[in-house]
Amino acid sequence: MATNLDIDDRIIVEAQVLGKHKSKKDAVTAALLEYIQHRRQQEVLTFAGKVEFHPDFDHKKLRRKR
Repeated sequence: MATNLDIDDRIIVEAQVLGKHKSKKDAVTAALLEYIQHRRQQEVLTFAGKVEFHPDFDHKKLRRKR
Protein backbone atom coordinates (compact mmCIF):
# COMPACT_ATOMS: atom_id res chain seq x y z
CA MET A 1 0.00 0.00 0.00
CA ALA A 2 1.55 3.27 -1.07
CA THR A 3 1.39 6.02 1.53
CA ASN A 4 2.73 9.54 1.37
CA LEU A 5 3.95 10.99 4.65
CA ASP A 6 5.42 14.41 5.28
CA ILE A 7 8.13 13.51 7.79
CA ASP A 8 11.11 15.70 8.59
CA ASP A 9 14.05 14.31 6.58
CA ARG A 10 16.45 14.93 9.48
CA ILE A 11 14.44 12.55 11.65
CA ILE A 12 14.35 9.87 8.97
CA VAL A 13 18.08 10.16 8.28
CA GLU A 14 18.88 9.96 12.00
CA ALA A 15 16.66 6.87 12.34
CA GLN A 16 18.37 5.29 9.34
CA VAL A 17 21.82 5.93 10.80
CA LEU A 18 20.98 4.79 14.33
CA GLY A 19 19.16 1.69 13.13
CA LYS A 20 21.57 1.00 10.27
CA HIS A 21 18.63 0.84 7.87
CA LYS A 22 19.26 0.83 4.13
CA SER A 23 16.16 2.82 3.22
CA LYS A 24 13.66 5.28 4.63
CA LYS A 25 10.98 2.61 4.32
CA ASP A 26 13.04 0.21 6.45
CA ALA A 27 13.56 2.90 9.10
CA VAL A 28 9.86 3.79 9.26
CA THR A 29 8.82 0.13 9.33
CA ALA A 30 11.23 -0.63 12.19
CA ALA A 31 10.01 2.42 14.10
CA LEU A 32 6.39 1.37 13.73
CA LEU A 33 7.14 -2.19 14.81
CA GLU A 34 8.96 -0.90 17.90
CA TYR A 35 6.01 1.41 18.64
CA ILE A 36 3.55 -1.48 18.39
CA GLN A 37 5.72 -3.70 20.60
CA HIS A 38 6.03 -0.96 23.20
CA ARG A 39 2.27 -0.35 23.27
CA ARG A 40 1.57 -4.07 23.66
CA GLN A 41 4.04 -4.24 26.53
CA GLN A 42 2.29 -1.32 28.17
CA GLU A 43 -0.99 -3.27 28.08
CA VAL A 44 0.54 -5.76 30.53
CA LEU A 45 0.54 -3.01 33.14
CA THR A 46 -3.25 -3.09 33.17
CA PHE A 47 -2.94 -6.41 35.02
CA ALA A 48 -1.02 -4.82 37.90
CA GLY A 49 -2.74 -5.72 41.14
CA LYS A 50 -5.25 -7.98 39.38
CA VAL A 51 -3.25 -11.20 39.18
CA GLU A 52 -3.04 -13.39 42.25
CA PHE A 53 0.50 -14.05 43.43
CA HIS A 54 1.43 -17.11 45.45
CA PRO A 55 5.01 -16.86 46.75
CA ASP A 56 5.11 -20.58 47.57
CA PHE A 57 4.16 -21.67 44.03
CA ASP A 58 6.88 -23.86 42.50
CA HIS A 59 6.83 -23.37 38.74
CA LYS A 60 9.81 -25.71 38.28
CA LYS A 61 7.87 -28.53 39.89
CA LEU A 62 5.02 -27.92 37.44
CA ARG A 63 7.46 -28.14 34.50
CA ARG A 64 8.83 -31.48 35.72
CA LYS A 65 5.32 -32.93 35.63
CA ARG A 66 5.03 -32.30 31.90
